[in-house]
Amino acid sequence: MSLKVKSASDSATKFIERGAAAGADYTSGVKGAGPDWEANTAAAADSFAAGVQDAISRNAFAKGVTNAGAAKYEKKATEIGSRRFPEGIRAARGDYQANVQPFLDTIAGLTLSPRRPKGDPSNFRRVEEIGMALRKKKLAG
Repeated sequence: MSLKVKSASDSATKFIERGAAAGADYTSGVKGAGPDWEANTAAAADSFAAGVQDAISRNAFAKGVTNAGAAKYEKKATEIGSRRFPEGIRAARGDYQANVQPFLDTIAGLTLSPRRPKGDPSNFRRVEEIGMALRKKKLAG
């Protein structure tokens, strides 16, 4: 005997209607859940690593990109991403400032090798010095 299931169209309609109405439930559910999220997520590090290795072995990333395709990327980025991007940027101000400050401090604390005449290949050394200092800072943090 076959099972009776809703059509994909009816299922999608219900998903959208119920999901759109669940904003307050979402907010209520995440308030105070940070400690549990942090502890459970940290405890799942081995599972995460195993899952990533499994995905690599199945070439899942490339397959997912191919399955989604360029058209879906462009559609979602223009219709949804373009509206959410400015709000996300504004919300990230404090995080950006806090996270970039140590790297700006690192650059400010450098004494670079002397600048040479314009076009001198040794000027690239100055860029390398900055790059190496920033990489060291990143790996130390």
